[in-house]
Amino acid sequence: MSWFLKRKKKNISTSVNERKDFPKGIWYRTPSGNIIETDKLKKNSYVSPEDGYHVRIHSQEYFEILFDNSKFLEIDVRMVSKDPIKWIDYKKYTDRIKESRKKTHLYDAIRTGIGQINGIDVVISCMDFSFIGGSMGSVVGEKISRSIKYCIEKKNPYILISKSGGARIMESTFSLMQMAKTVARLTQLRETKIPYISVITDPTMGGVTASYALLGDVNIAEPGALIGFAGPRVIRETIGKDLPKEFQTSEFLMEHGFIDLISPRTELKENICQLISMMM
Repeated sequence: MSWFLKRKKKNISTSVNERKDFPKGIWYRTPSGNIIETDKLKKNSYVSPEDGYHVRIHSQEYFEILFDNSKFLEIDVRMVSKDPIKWIDYKKYTDRIKESRKKTHLYDAIRTGIGQINGIDVVISCMDFSFIGGSMGSVVGEKISRSIKYCIEKKNPYILISKSGGARIMESTFSLMQMAKTVARLTQLRETKIPYISVITDPTMGGVTASYALLGDVNIAEPGALIGFAGPRVIRETIGKDLPKEFQTSEFLMEHGFIDLISPRTELKENICQLISMMM
């Protein structure tokens, strides 16, 4: 007991809140400190009921939330990036791709599924931030392009869920070309009067924001998402001024006309369904 008396004598103590150390996978703690069982979190579309915090999730979770009975057919699955400029920093780009594939079990930073939302045939592409920061490379651009082409042929509405750090530097100009490529395809989609709904999640930055993410017939954002081109720190250092409160959040962009709707994830499926029904 000497160690206990020694701690007590020196006024060393740990509060109950600080001692909460739950096994991973059973509980989730939000940034504000609220704790929720992971099973309850999943049933609530990974949104904390206490404070409305939207946990970052992957394409699989979005597909399960949006598609009827969580059923969908994934297309263009095994498409992988090459190494067009033989990029090397502290590791080879090819090695980085292999590591990301092993870690995430994904082939690249986007997946596309075909299924139904409340009985309506739709195509959903969803980005994965876990794969090299959701960066936009040639595979991302090609998958989006093919998905839009499929929608034009089948007359299906297109839904694109963005979550990205921007263009993939390891592909240089090839990455930047995807901005023009995807925008050209979206122009073709618009000419056929087929709805395109863009869902913007946290975070969506760089070339993705500057291209397809903000070009939806309706732009929907999740609450509190970080959306912009350059990061707040870079902008602050460049202009030498403090930024407005909530700068580059969904709410700030909504106020300034960049976003049409802020939708909690728990209402996302119903909101998308209503929009498609009106637009079709």
